Amino acid sequence: MRPIDHIIFYKKPILLVSMILILMTSLMLWNASDLKQGLARSTQAYVTDVSSQLTSDISARIRACEQSLEVVAGSVPFLPDRDTLEDFLADRAEILGLDALAVIVPDGGSVPQGFTQTYLGARSAAEQGFPAQPAVDYLEGQSLLFSVPVDLDHYPGLTLAGIRSKENVQALIQPRSYSGNGLTCIVDSTGTVVISPTDLKPFLQLDDLFQSGSGTKAHSHITQMMADMAARQSGVFQFTAADGNELFMSYHVLNVNDWFLLTLVPADLISGYADAYILRALMLIGGCVLAFGLLFLALFQFYRTNRRQLEAVAYTDPLTGGMNEAAFRLAYQKLVPGMAPHTHAVVLMDIKGFKLINENYGVSAGNKLLRYVHHTLTSRIQAGELAARANADQFLLCLRESGTEQIRARLDAMVAAVNAPDRPSEIRYPLTIPQGACLIDDPGADITLIEARARAACKLQGGKSVCSFYDADLMQRMKREQELNVQFPLSLANRDFTIHLQPKVYLRDGALGGAEALVRWNHPQLGLISPGDFIPLFERNDNICQLDLYVFEAVCATLRRWMDEGQPLVTVSVNLSRAHFKNPRFLDPLSRLKAQYRIPDGAIEIELTESTFFNERQRELVQASIREMHRRGFLCSLDDFGVGFSSLALLQEFDVDAIKLDRQFFNEIANPKGQTIIASFLSLAKKLGIHTVAEGIENQAQADYLLGVDCDMIQGYYFSKPLSIPEFEQWRLTRPPRHNPGGGAEAACGANGAASR
Repeated sequence: MRPIDHIIFYKKPILLVSMILILMTSLMLWNASDLKQGLARSTQAYVTDVSSQLTSDISARIRACEQSLEVVAGSVPFLPDRDTLEDFLADRAEILGLDALAVIVPDGGSVPQGFTQTYLGARSAAEQGFPAQPAVDYLEGQSLLFSVPVDLDHYPGLTLAGIRSKENVQALIQPRSYSGNGLTCIVDSTGTVVISPTDLKPFLQLDDLFQSGSGTKAHSHITQMMADMAARQSGVFQFTAADGNELFMSYHVLNVNDWFLLTLVPADLISGYADAYILRALMLIGGCVLAFGLLFLALFQFYRTNRRQLEAVAYTDPLTGGMNEAAFRLAYQKLVPGMAPHTHAVVLMDIKGFKLINENYGVSAGNKLLRYVHHTLTSRIQAGELAARANADQFLLCLRESGTEQIRARLDAMVAAVNAPDRPSEIRYPLTIPQGACLIDDPGADITLIEARARAACKLQGGKSVCSFYDADLMQRMKREQELNVQFPLSLANRDFTIHLQPKVYLRDGALGGAEALVRWNHPQLGLISPGDFIPLFERNDNICQLDLYVFEAVCATLRRWMDEGQPLVTVSVNLSRAHFKNPRFLDPLSRLKAQYRIPDGAIEIELTESTFFNERQRELVQASIREMHRRGFLCSLDDFGVGFSSLALLQEFDVDAIKLDRQFFNEIANPKGQTIIASFLSLAKKLGIHTVAEGIENQAQADYLLGVDCDMIQGYYFSKPLSIPEFEQWRLTRPPRHNPGGGAEAACGANGAASR
């Protein structure tokens, strides 16, 4: 059969059946037209009656809530204390069906605390403008705010406020009539929505209704409705919505403020029951089902094909062509029935610094690297194991292993293979790939929970290419970090953080050249907390910014006291986290404190680490910030110098006053190659007029070598450990005076040279 014959073969029966359908449909429509017109009138009357009853019911409920709050307000003055009041309010809130209930004082505070911030924002109670009479209003989030004045002679201006959330009110106004097809909302007289509907069905879009063209019949109805609402009159009308659906709209005065209850109901609410009659007529064309049978089968086959294609898209990582996270979870679920406890582990592998790879080498090179990593991992898993890319730079594994050492050995081999010298990638330096693993003791546990545990173990691992396991110790560490985060604000207020100063000493004459401010946390209950426990934690959640400002102010106060007591002034360096650079005006509070304590220029040095210079955009920001530091009278030094691959470039780009050579250079001071590197750094810094400080110096051999290569100052236990401020003041008395205080770069970090910058 020719192709044209196929077309004719299917076209004739389709045409015949179509003609029959058209004829039968026309007869049905003619027969049902009169019926639907009568039913439409009945529907309009029904909608009017039910909506009016619903309006009265909602008005009564709101008024009942107001009256109940008046009763509660009358009981408040008789409660003996704050705790009793909080319990009383919580109990009444539950009874009244409110989400929250609080007494608000004129200054914006509340009982219980946090009510105004949570529900009313940062404005004070006075700014809220609570009326002197019971009232109800709505908040921006479509919650209802009930307010009743509290009569308390010795404390006027109190207000009892209750919140009924949007969802709570939606449940209140949701009509139980209309067979579940009605849609209601509360608006004010201007048409502004006070409480939105619970379910925006496709044919019930209020936006389409209110924004319809000016020439439509619906628009004229809306115009009349707005006029009625302005005159506080109710009404109902039928219209055709923008999507072609016939609807009834009723609007009734709610007797609360200037609010109206809008009800939107399909016009076929009652006539829909006539569908059974129409359906019987449709049976006359039942024969067409056979004619369309083949078409249905073809469509079904087409659907199955497309479904398989969609599944492939949904469960395939587009970059690697392997499993994505959704496919990993599905495959894991298939393994669960045959998985015994303590026989498998889920591992998360994270490529550290992958954003930097994209910045330096380009997205194409980064994608190529990800494909290579995925190929390496999948080639080293065994039967019954899984590997997938979770997101941009993270990979998930499910290994059939139970011993931690075996898991570590396999992961080490995978990392070694990824970092093989002959790998097909332009990123030649070894990748750091931290790993976190969760041993599966309950295979039936939610895979998302298992993944989260592996992710937590990886996050708290410390950033090295080793595997950390989720266990009781890790849980304890997470609880510890949570406890430290909770304790931080109170400890900051109670000044549990104390400042220690570690001296910087000139090598030539042993004179004091400055000090670095270090923070210690001595908690009254938790005891002395190591900086290694709280500094990395606070850097992850930006608490470090508050702590840095605390340390900075403490240094300012110390310098001010030294000047007032006539003690010699030395430059004190203060560490500044990279988190500050998220705020372009981070220097403003530092300058205000400097001015408040009347600190001379050059007395404070701001220390930055190389990690601050993360990418080109960040480098430009820091470059401008260093210039601004100098303009505001601060010195600037670069800490941990030499550990990054861009150290020499930083010296060229950034106008720092000093560099601090990282302690790792001095661990093997006798190493000739290390000595050459140190001497080169010091010589280059000298030529650039940059002051040099060696940190972490602990023995005579290190000090002797640094003296021989003309290092300016050293910092470390060789001279002194970090000292409390009183200890530092006593220690400085033992130091000899400077023989050459005005000499070149050395004076730049000294008090006299700093003050004259």
